[in-house]
Amino acid sequence: MSTDDSAASTPGHVPLWNIANILTASRLVMVPLFVLFLFLDHPAWRFAAFALFVVAAVTDRVDGEIARRRNLVTDFGKVADPIADKALTGAALIALSMLGELWWWVTIAILVRELGITVLRFAVIRHGVIPASRGGKLKTVLQVVAIAIYLFPLPDPLHMLAHVAMAAALAVTLWTGGDYVFQAVRQRGDRTRGPAAG
Repeated sequence: MSTDDSAASTPGHVPLWNIANILTASRLVMVPLFVLFLFLDHPAWRFAAFALFVVAAVTDRVDGEIARRRNLVTDFGKVADPIADKALTGAALIALSMLGELWWWVTIAILVRELGITVLRFAVIRHGVIPASRGGKLKTVLQVVAIAIYLFPLPDPLHMLAHVAMAAALAVTLWTGGDYVFQAVRQRGDRTRGPAAG
């Protein structure tokens, strides 16, 4: 048996190109295609952009579940998964604003929050990892739902549904951002003070 075969059969060895990472990589490929479809001026392409966004959003959920259940968690997946997630929602928000369908201040507020929290996580990682909260997961779901409603070609009277969904997504996005900042400050303060003297 070769050295490579031995390593591959070693318990605990996780191949880089497993099903979870392939799904994550495919989501990264979907992002530019989604943007292209969205800017093509025909109703059929709008439906195609909507469908591709939904498929990509579903893979975001599925790849994480597969990685955890089958013990396929890799360093690549830990880095690429959140990048693919933010690339998809970020591209959708920017494209919708460029098309004049979403206010730029909403897009900027969400993107600044997402980028700021990502930087914050790396800045305080030596003090400990800030776990994803239920609010953070709700934020992701609301953003995806709101964007999907904007993408679907609804009749004009129903456009208010998209605005209401995005308002809820924005509110939870900003609220969870503030909560993450609070956690980071408290975590750093606990580490700085150290254990109380007995």
